Amino acid sequence: MSHADGFDPYNTETVPPVVARYLSAQGDDERRQEVAEAFTADARVTDEGIDYDGRDRIRAWVDKTGSEYTYTTALIGQRQEGPDQWTVVAHLEGDFPGGVVDLRYRFSLEQDRISRLVIAP
Repeated sequence: MSHADGFDPYNTETVPPVVARYLSAQGDDERRQEVAEAFTADARVTDEGIDYDGRDRIRAWVDKTGSEYTYTTALIGQRQEGPDQWTVVAHLEGDFPGGVVDLRYRFSLEQDRISRLVIAP
C-alpha cells in the first residue's frame, strides 16, 4: 500500500485508542473478551457480507473467526475518513481460501467504542 493509494502507514499513535486495541487483540484467543468489549451495546459488524448486530452476536462472531483459520496480519495503512470514522488496511496470509488478502476495516466510533465495523477487500 503506497501513499498514492491515499493511506498513511499504520501508526498506533495516531489511530483512536479503541481501534488500536481492537486491531492488536483480534485473533488472540486470550483477548477475545477485550475485542467484544470494544463495541457499543448496539454495534454492528459486517464481515463476509454477513451482519452481526449487538454485543452478544459480535462476541459469537469473534469466537467463530478466532478459531476458523490460522493467519498472520500486517497492518499496512490508515486513513481518517471523518471525525469518528477510520479505515485501516490489513494484509492477511493464512490457511483461508485464497491464502492472501488485503482487507479494509472501516470503523465508525461513538465516544470510546466501535459502533460500526465493515470488513471487506
